Amino acid sequence: MTIRKYIPFASIFLVVQCCCQVSVAQFRKYSNEFLNIGAGARGLAMGSAQAASVADGTAGYWNPAGLVNVQGRTEVNLMHSEYFAGIGKYDFANVAIPTTNEKRVLGLSAMRFAVDDIPNTLFLVNPDGSLNYNNIQTFSSADYAFLLSYGQNLKKTENSMVNFGANAKVIYRNVGKFAQAWGFGLDAGLQVFKNNWRFGVVAKDITSTFNTWTFNFTEKEKEVLYLTKNEIPVRSSELTAPRLTLAASRLFTIGKTSTVLAETDFDLTFDGKRNTLVSSDAVSIDPKVGLEYGYKNIFFVRGGINNFQKGLADGDTTNQKRVWIYQPSVGVGFRIKSVVIDYAFANLANQSNPLFTHVFSLRLDLNREKKSSVF
Repeated sequence: MTIRKYIPFASIFLVVQCCCQVSVAQFRKYSNEFLNIGAGARGLAMGSAQAASVADGTAGYWNPAGLVNVQGRTEVNLMHSEYFAGIGKYDFANVAIPTTNEKRVLGLSAMRFAVDDIPNTLFLVNPDGSLNYNNIQTFSSADYAFLLSYGQNLKKTENSMVNFGANAKVIYRNVGKFAQAWGFGLDAGLQVFKNNWRFGVVAKDITSTFNTWTFNFTEKEKEVLYLTKNEIPVRSSELTAPRLTLAASRLFTIGKTSTVLAETDFDLTFDGKRNTLVSSDAVSIDPKVGLEYGYKNIFFVRGGINNFQKGLADGDTTNQKRVWIYQPSVGVGFRIKSVVIDYAFANLANQSNPLFTHVFSLRLDLNREKKSSVF
């Protein structure tokens, strides 16, 4: 039996490489990155600058302290987006329920990012070297997260308010029948409002989110991996390091019908140098900027910029010149009574080499009272 008879196709090779990167528990710089995609078309259209101003059910993702602003109604949020021509699919669902005294709000969120129908070509080649396409089966690689959120008002006066929130999150990741992982983590957030100013602080993975992987390869699959010189992974663990978000925003009133909300967030990571605007061994800082124009709280236009990093300059054949690039996004929103429809047109690459995706989200305000919330 020769190695030639077992061809290491890209799908299985990618699965194995992703799963076996960790052999002992350690911090991974880009662990659980699907949790950093975002939630809701409004936030994605504003360049993910949300920690200070978020005031709906998606606060369970951006800053759990913002859940306190869901008052006088039960709120449901749904979002769907597709990436890379529909290869990757991302869905978000949330429900936020205020308590009777409206000082506390509970939220439950679920997220799924998946690539479905991946061909399993491990047994495409028969022992005699012939190809048998009937042996090709498909599987999915999916990441799930479930967040139980809690928001509480700590202090409220005529011109100011202080809110606190926390998340308990459970993570489940699976790569077909080959590998599964379970994880758990905690987040905490704070929002402070003073007149037209809003400030936010979010500490994610404050206990270092812990993922434990298990692998389930049959003896035949192990044989193929061995003969093709791929490592056979064993039970392993990974840690997601804590990160901190500092945010500030201001609401400007224009006449009697229009408002402009401007926000800037700074994501701080402490797991070594990253390709960010500020990068050092101690801390890396990734800024995000967002704007939202609102007309009578019915129609909204949004824009944002995030993910500043250095990349190779277009047209540089020497691959030596590096320039600053960023990811822009735009979007709109409409409110029709108790229904809010948001859309974002986001860039996954950079401003000179765009790779756009469409994001749609729906918000339902159930049992909405006539009085309006803080926002």
